[in-house]
Amino acid sequence: MEGREGLICGLADSETRRPADSPTHGLAAGADPWFYENRARQQGHVNIVGVDEAGRGPLAGPVVAAAVMLPESFDCAGIRDSKAMTPTEREKAYDRLIGGASAVGIGVIGPDVIDEINILRATHRAMRAALDDLGAELDFILIDGLPVPDLPAHSLAIVKGDSKSASIMAASIVAKVTRDRIMLDLDRAYPEYGFGSHKGYATRAHIEAIDRCGPCPCHRKSFSPVSERIAACRLPGLE
Repeated sequence: MEGREGLICGLADSETRRPADSPTHGLAAGADPWFYENRARQQGHVNIVGVDEAGRGPLAGPVVAAAVMLPESFDCAGIRDSKAMTPTEREKAYDRLIGGASAVGIGVIGPDVIDEINILRATHRAMRAALDDLGAELDFILIDGLPVPDLPAHSLAIVKGDSKSASIMAASIVAKVTRDRIMLDLDRAYPEYGFGSHKGYATRAHIEAIDRCGPCPCHRKSFSPVSERIAACRLPGLE
């Protein structure tokens, strides 16, 4: 079923329909990381899943999405937006989530597919793959950011949801740690690029490595400046 921003059955109040625009939204959600999950349960939803992604912006590596279903009893102390955590904090939180979540699913879409269908569609595909990988019945999905089409249940897209919903925070951590581990593997395969430090993002050191060595198979060839480096190396008649 196609996700639509603000689609949450029976939750007709303004802060839930339009989470980013309501004057009370930030207070309600900020005060309670279970705000959205509790409101969904009040309307009869039981199996609620948070979904987030990591790796939309890098020049190399996959985009990774995670889907996480947390039990109502889960202690979310230390669980927050993955971008606000240190690597050590994320790893500890990841271990807690893997051990304590009701279900976890992962979706990984590689650079070849990203180049073929674009990063937005690849991100949506990764999210749907994570939900497919969940291995559990679900009836409501909380998504970070904007609506995602063709989801298997009703959904609510929450702008900056990775700082407002416990389930989305959990998904952001699982997605980030999973992707970082993939990039460490790629660092061992292609040590000249320094993937272990910058995780594929467009740092100065990374761009200099591309200039020096050229792109490798895990680079996104449709992304600037990788595409420009490839174009500069083409010879007439060899395109």
